[in-house]
Amino acid sequence: MLAELFAEERRVASSFWQQDLVSSRLLEYEVWNRIHVRKLAHIVGDRARLLFRYVSFYEMSPVVLARALTPFPVPLRTLDAMHVASFAYACGQFSGVELASYDKNMVAAAHALGLAVHDLKSQL
Repeated sequence: MLAELFAEERRVASSFWQQDLVSSRLLEYEVWNRIHVRKLAHIVGDRARLLFRYVSFYEMSPVVLARALTPFPVPLRTLDAMHVASFAYACGQFSGVELASYDKNMVAAAHALGLAVHDLKSQL
């Protein structure tokens, strides 16, 4: 979502947003945090709200936090560990869930945990 909002060179095709998307509320926090740090709410805020409409959100739970507090097979930054823990939880709640991330460590952690990863390169 950040790549889309900030018009980065590497971002998914518009058809990506037509899929069933699911995320924890952590995505919303992280996106707004980056928007505010860059002082771009007046420029990309409406677009962010529109993109959030394409995502079904679930709330963070003690189960997700408990998973994030245990070691991962790949070193992860704090929020990335929360994202992967949330993703692992989502895999148990929804069928056909795949991780969509450009972050190599998050993708490696998902693979190491035996979780499905969406091929974003095919979406470019």
